[in-house]
Amino acid sequence: MQLWPGEAYPLGATYDGAGTNFAVFSEAADRIELCLLHDDGSESAVELRESDAFVRHAYLPGVMPGQRYGFRVHGPYEPARGQRCNAAKLLLDPYAKAISGSIDWGEAVYGYHFGAPDKRNDLDSAPYTMASVVVNPYFDWGDDRPPRTDYHRTVLYEAHVKGLTMRHPDLPDELRGTYAALAHPAIIGHLTELGVTALELMPVHQFVNDHRLADAGLANYWGYNTIGFFAPHNTYASWGDRGQQVLEFKSAVRALHEAGIEVILDVVYNHTAEGNHLGPTLSFRGLDNASYYRLTEDPKYYMDTTGTGNSLLMRSPHVLQMIMDSLRYWVTDMHVDGFRFDLAATLARQFHEVDRLSSFFDLVQQDPVVSQVKLIAEPWDVGEGGYQVGNFPPMWTEWNGKYRDTVRDLWRGEQRTLAEFAGRLTGSSDLYQDDGRRPLASINFVTCHDGFTLRDLVSYNEKHNEANGEDNRDGESHNRSWNCGAEGESDDPGVNELRGRQMRNFLATLMLSQGVPMLSHGDEFGRTQSGNNNAYCQDNELAWVKWPEDEGEETALAAFTRAMVWLRRDHPVFRRRRFFHGRPVEGTHDELSDIAWFTPEGGEMTRADWDGATASAMTVFLNGNAISEPGPRGERIQDDSFLLMFNASPQNLEFVIPVNHGKEWQVVVDTSRADGLPPGTGVKAGAGQRIELRDRSMVVLQRPA
Repeated sequence: MQLWPGEAYPLGATYDGAGTNFAVFSEAADRIELCLLHDDGSESAVELRESDAFVRHAYLPGVMPGQRYGFRVHGPYEPARGQRCNAAKLLLDPYAKAISGSIDWGEAVYGYHFGAPDKRNDLDSAPYTMASVVVNPYFDWGDDRPPRTDYHRTVLYEAHVKGLTMRHPDLPDELRGTYAALAHPAIIGHLTELGVTALELMPVHQFVNDHRLADAGLANYWGYNTIGFFAPHNTYASWGDRGQQVLEFKSAVRALHEAGIEVILDVVYNHTAEGNHLGPTLSFRGLDNASYYRLTEDPKYYMDTTGTGNSLLMRSPHVLQMIMDSLRYWVTDMHVDGFRFDLAATLARQFHEVDRLSSFFDLVQQDPVVSQVKLIAEPWDVGEGGYQVGNFPPMWTEWNGKYRDTVRDLWRGEQRTLAEFAGRLTGSSDLYQDDGRRPLASINFVTCHDGFTLRDLVSYNEKHNEANGEDNRDGESHNRSWNCGAEGESDDPGVNELRGRQMRNFLATLMLSQGVPMLSHGDEFGRTQSGNNNAYCQDNELAWVKWPEDEGEETALAAFTRAMVWLRRDHPVFRRRRFFHGRPVEGTHDELSDIAWFTPEGGEMTRADWDGATASAMTVFLNGNAISEPGPRGERIQDDSFLLMFNASPQNLEFVIPVNHGKEWQVVVDTSRADGLPPGTGVKAGAGQRIELRDRSMVVLQRPA
């Protein structure tokens, strides 16, 4: 086997058409062997003798795409000093572009003996672990271009690759649950018809099914257990796992882009699948434990701000380099359009506290590639001071957990909610305005993968997670849900009618709020997880989307969802780029305020009205003639005006149409109806006229510009 010196950059395995350059970082290693793995179970090992700044490297002529490989690191195994090198463990390349196989759980993949955790384990892990794969970087992207949809035109759709596609009746069996399924016309057609502009995929970085879950007959379905930050998860590929997963993922992105749909990845850079001090040795731990992980004062143990056993060391230049290299790779080579950062507060922890100006944010701010895509934070972690909604840097948007909580509280009848709901409806200026951000910094959602589905939100008071095998202790206990009078599935027509109304209330509120709306996959069909609010380990029909097979309530809800998405897309007054002023806007030649608030009786809201303990109803006037932001060419934007009438009380109420804000209106949405009265089918109503709103319902009226 020929062995040339090679280069220290780029890290990972880089194929150039004639051979492959290998480069790997480890400050802890005494020496590193590159092991080429053969199909008969044997391996060929060569030592990486060249080293530059702790990067060992070599070039091997003739090593082609599809070649499986790994590293064996000779160095100190001293857990008490924070190092866990062990040459008996075949290690994944942190920069592997593809990963083959799965883990056969047993003592061999651990660095210690199960019966003696302080005793080093020298069993060879190679037959039982995954392997890195050399990939072909060349792909015909054709004329692929990123859609670059502006935030104010964005409608996010959070989905799981397998969960979205596994049960679709029009997909061939061999494509279900794969990247190729995302590119199928049946899936793309549904998304485009619904009005989705961005598909936010739950983790597709290579992840690991935990030992504990495997023993219990379960799986890490969600995928928040990353081991490869450059590799598409191999079991989502229909063609194979020797690099085919890369080509299949790229093909899916290309097809989605052709339909005008962006691809955003949910990424987990806060921890890895190696867990705590009793976890397996798969990659980072065996390469250079102290350089990759945050250790406690006793370096035998790991700092854990993620609830998963470990946290990456965000003040390490090598960790920061790896994360930034990974982000750039997914943008430049895989053509994705943005990222949603799981437990993003952990990324801001340089030492202990959450620091808005940490090195990670500095690097993102100045990076010419990463800074130009959509950056969405899940602005919390489980550590002290980890709830950071509203505190991320100006270029970031955030999953607005306060929006979710407030909207749920309003529609379930919680008292003293109306004033905060008004703030959430109009873009949460209390969270984002003081640092120069706009309403579009708020990613609004009512449901997501974590928690109840939309149907379960209105069908269960309590979580029902018994199937997870943790005696129902896992998952959030305070869901702000309401079962509408019966726990779980019901045959009571009144209960089911109320549940349908509540789902329409949530969908209408979401789509007519300022900010960026996000739907959770299957909520447009009213899918259920039978009350399981933590289906992270349920890789089965409980968590997979059940697509409707005939006409009925499910398709009616989908039609209503589609109508609300398109109402939003057609009217810029619902997706403003600036906060409301609460007064007439100069230069618009309109004496009316850009927004106004009224009691059901038609009078302007007073402090007493806002603060009333039982206040649960109001009318909001949105002035389409008073939009302050200009169009893309500096032109004035004009739109129809709207009245949003909210009745979250348990009684029917009469609402008076305000007398000085337009003479004639048309009802375009009424959530008390089974079809929600889609736009264009409503009745006329005049100023001063009384309209009765059903209990817990919402009506939208429209007046032409």
